[in-house]
Amino acid sequence: MGASPTLISSVQRAFRLLEAASAHENGAPAKQLARETGLPLGTAYHLLRTLVHDGYLRKLDDGGFVLGDRLQSLHSGGLGQTMIGRVRPALSALRDELSSAAYLTLYEDGEIRVSEIVDGPRAPRVDLWVGFQDAGHATALGKAVLRELDDEERKDYLSRHTLNDLTPHTVTTAVELVRRLETASLAPAMTDLEEYALGTVCVAVPVHSGSMLGSIGVSMPRSRLDRLDEIRDRLVPTAGRITRTLSLTM
Repeated sequence: MGASPTLISSVQRAFRLLEAASAHENGAPAKQLARETGLPLGTAYHLLRTLVHDGYLRKLDDGGFVLGDRLQSLHSGGLGQTMIGRVRPALSALRDELSSAAYLTLYEDGEIRVSEIVDGPRAPRVDLWVGFQDAGHATALGKAVLRELDDEERKDYLSRHTLNDLTPHTVTTAVELVRRLETASLAPAMTDLEEYALGTVCVAVPVHSGSMLGSIGVSMPRSRLDRLDEIRDRLVPTAGRITRTLSLTM
């Protein structure tokens, strides 16, 4: 039989205190938390002070303890990891079926950010020589997000970002960019026809979940330009499945 794992009792006690504190919406004093967790009052006081110091608990003016901001950030990060875990299999399927690197972007705090890339030896990723935060106008992934924003949100984004000239094909005026967003022939899919990097084309479609907005897409060599319609028809139902999955889990 294998040896029993080594358990750190102080860590277990700290978690018990966190669990007990989370059960009291308006906070609970140290004596009550000690009683509920079966800890000596002195031990409870010591652990509570440590948890407050590190931001996992917050002590109220009346002496009660509630969960701190550090736990809220862990919770938010956990949701993000859960979401990526739900999306990655779909991106892997796209990579394998289309022999193309697959991407997920999210629109967070007014910026378009790459959250996941699934690639491989036969499906290499695009060299991200310019960050997506500065290249939303030149990428299919970014344009798929921009197309979904309302007029005010889009205007705000464009007011904060220079439309840099990345290749000879990059659109560098807001008026022309908006016109192309609104008249895209493959909508809701958007394309990047060597606008971000010469020799590379991309197709992307939006994904939603509540207030979350993002996009999924694939990149490929320019030689596969004649497959855009086929790729759009593969991306749209995948985006629908991802949206439904996220709606059930977030």
